[in-house]
Amino acid sequence: MGGKLGLLSALCLLLCCGSCFGKFVVEKNSLKVTSPDALKGVYECAIGNFGVPQYGGTLVGTVVYPKSNQKGCKSFHDFDLSFKSKPGGLPTFLLLDRGDCFFTLKAWNAQNGGAAAILVADDKAEPLITMDTPEEGNVDAEYLQNITIPSALITKSLGDSIKKKLSDGEMININLDWTEALPHPDERVEYEFWTNSNDECGSKCESQIEFVKDFKGAAQILEQKGYTQFTPHYITWYCPEAFILSKQCKSQCINHGRYCAPDPEQDFSRGYDGKDVVEQNLRQVCFHKVANESGKPWLWWDYVTDFAIRCPMKEKKYTKECAEHVIQSLGVDLKKINECIGDTEANVDNTVLKNEQDAQIGKGSRGDVTILPTLVINNRQYRGKLDRGAVLKAICAGFQETTEPAICLTSDLQTNECLENNGGCWQDKASNLTACKDTFRGRVCECPVVQGVKFKGDGYTHCEASGALRCGINNGGCWKKSQDGVTFSACTDSSEGCKCPHGFKGDGVNSCEDVDECKEKTACQCPECNCKNTWGSYECSCGGGLLYMREYDTCISGKKGSAEFSGGFSFLWIIILAVAVTGAGYAIYKYRIRRYMDSEIRAIMAQYMPLDNGGGEIPVHNTQRGGLDI
Repeated sequence: MGGKLGLLSALCLLLCCGSCFGKFVVEKNSLKVTSPDALKGVYECAIGNFGVPQYGGTLVGTVVYPKSNQKGCKSFHDFDLSFKSKPGGLPTFLLLDRGDCFFTLKAWNAQNGGAAAILVADDKAEPLITMDTPEEGNVDAEYLQNITIPSALITKSLGDSIKKKLSDGEMININLDWTEALPHPDERVEYEFWTNSNDECGSKCESQIEFVKDFKGAAQILEQKGYTQFTPHYITWYCPEAFILSKQCKSQCINHGRYCAPDPEQDFSRGYDGKDVVEQNLRQVCFHKVANESGKPWLWWDYVTDFAIRCPMKEKKYTKECAEHVIQSLGVDLKKINECIGDTEANVDNTVLKNEQDAQIGKGSRGDVTILPTLVINNRQYRGKLDRGAVLKAICAGFQETTEPAICLTSDLQTNECLENNGGCWQDKASNLTACKDTFRGRVCECPVVQGVKFKGDGYTHCEASGALRCGINNGGCWKKSQDGVTFSACTDSSEGCKCPHGFKGDGVNSCEDVDECKEKTACQCPECNCKNTWGSYECSCGGGLLYMREYDTCISGKKGSAEFSGGFSFLWIIILAVAVTGAGYAIYKYRIRRYMDSEIRAIMAQYMPLDNGGGEIPVHNTQRGGLDI
């Protein structure tokens, strides 16, 4: 029995430690002290692997260090302490000391005491570590999934400085900032879920499958619409070479010790073996691979949830046959999946599982995956509670601002800052247009695009429609008015800006006033003219039975055959006649010259070749000799 336990311990050690040449990365966020001045600055803190970090957001609060129960290992109700903020007051960040109990218990007691967040001060000068949940079997973990406040580990030096200022009566204000805790480079989020098909590992396995069931709907919507790219992964490890031929290693591994998993019940004498778990993990990876090749990768979520319901270990249904029934019910090619799985008894590498082991090793800013379950979002490990809302917040924080899908902008995930004072952005209430665009992280002031018309401006104080068809949207923001059945506008699709139409003057935006051409003497000024102003124009008439010519602003006689002209128009008429006569003479001259030249050319050509009678086309023969055209 001692040998069995020794092998089990060795395998568990490999699971927890991962690759000997890898690294574990502590995920961090920013902690900004805003007061007092002596502590002002930005400090690093490590995100706890429990609770609900506010990915994409910030939380402002004031720090309290309790006079008793300073390690938070007991309920604060026993000390008659409450940290719930009063109406109008800042939330309370409870500062506790490290030691004597689990990090999670400190957070649970702080949450029950009314704190909005917990800061744990390290008890030694060392690099920051990740505060994790306790190992299974070490604690009654029922409360773990109920921790909802964010938590962070701070350095000993910062903790000591905060305590000193608090003892001096100073107020410590802190801003916890998770806006840059995850990269958000573009409009698509890539994320991985490192999981396990084992359902006999206690509360962690139970919370894992509950998460898959709860998150399935959101995950499939995001995947189907191309917002995310999801990849499931499974941790395996190899059997130590000295134990490859042992009965225990053979029962926990496939492919001759290359890929192993711990015994589900941690008892080699009963129930399912580790190799059963490895084979089912491999089947789930292959299911995703084949479903992805058919253009439906989101079916993985259906398979995992259906398998957990239909094929549980407790009912002795955790079998290949049960799994294949589930696969067939989902319409995925079973033959391709079995080809992907290959021969698990062969003494060869399995390509799929070897890739899984390679992927477990950290690359770039991402550390090794050593904790199950683990989410990796945009190549950064997620820290916090495995909960639908918390994980969805983290994924939404991975989108480039303004590209988030609608699911990220619901009221249960974020506050719409455009609802209050329009976010301080430009708006046109009359047309219900605004430059305020709600985002997961807050809001941006960006001039809108409406019905294909782009508005230009700073987004805060000014936005103006531009381009073709701009007048169709709120008349391009220009002046427009109808009167007496006539409409005038200061907007034209062919030019930018607003300009009052002919007959009006003004800025073209707020107003255009009618020009009184009669009063300003800009029209209808001939001696016989009578001027009357109209809206946007004027009317001009002539006395003595004369007719008004608007083009020349003059009056002429309306009698047939009369030679009475106003003086200015008589001169103009003479000029027009002169031009007409000259033009006619030129045309006659040009016609006669052309006839003369035609007759001369025909006479010359007749000397070389016979011509058809009168007016036919002249044939032209082109013969090339010695490089010359003749």
